[in-house]
Amino acid sequence: MDGKALAQQVLDRCAAKVEIIKQSTGRTPCLATVLVGSDPASATYVKMKGKRCEAVGMTSLRVEMPQETTTEQLMAKMRELADDDGVNGILLQHPVPSQVDERAAFEAIPVSKDVDGVTAGGLGEMWLGIERFGSCTPAGIMTLLRAYDVNMNGAEAVVIGRSPILGKPMAAMLLNANATVTICHSRTKDLASVVKRADIVVAAVGKANFVQGDWIKDGAVVIDAGYNAGNVGDVDFDAALPKASLITPVPGGVGPMTIATLIDQTADAAALQWNVQL
Repeated sequence: MDGKALAQQVLDRCAAKVEIIKQSTGRTPCLATVLVGSDPASATYVKMKGKRCEAVGMTSLRVEMPQETTTEQLMAKMRELADDDGVNGILLQHPVPSQVDERAAFEAIPVSKDVDGVTAGGLGEMWLGIERFGSCTPAGIMTLLRAYDVNMNGAEAVVIGRSPILGKPMAAMLLNANATVTICHSRTKDLASVVKRADIVVAAVGKANFVQGDWIKDGAVVIDAGYNAGNVGDVDFDAALPKASLITPVPGGVGPMTIATLIDQTADAAALQWNVQL
């Protein structure tokens, strides 16, 4: 499954949306990215997101805060961005330094600007099937599944991992698409046998080559949402490839879709906030 090519299609459509918004309002959609501290990987991700914004004609507002930032200082900055009518989406790059209450900072983002799908309100409405900005990685995966005509209706899906920004929202989105969903985690018994039942496997566990090829049912769709050192995913790709009907590579699969979804949802947020019909 070519996530890189599909992500470019998403970004091309997003650029057309941005042009409509500009023509309708005379304003340019803006994504604010907040980086706390100096983690090199996080800085790289923020820079990449800024470039994608510029490529579709949007503005990227980069907010950098020092390593010693407190929860109160970060929340104050988030509220400042929330009150800024020129900012349409807010992204807090995680992880944040250990002294910061990340959940409290997330909750300072209004749902209308939560284009990364991290707030409790946004996640709750999404679970209930109310249209909302989805967590970007699972939302990007859903775009991939639909683009490749994967039939989720009645399919048995297994999600490995239960993080609040990947595993749990992924399960909700699959459930809302009428899949029968099992969430697996570190306490799951006989994980391999659970995975072998699955028509769709989403690996989001954060361990290199964790999912073995002989766990995969013949013809299953395998989505590798992991990224580990050395450009290695959570699935043993070479072993799973002969068994899977479709599989995402690492890199070039889920990763590009995550960023494209973030940018596209920011354009949608601008249209909603500024009353533009797309």
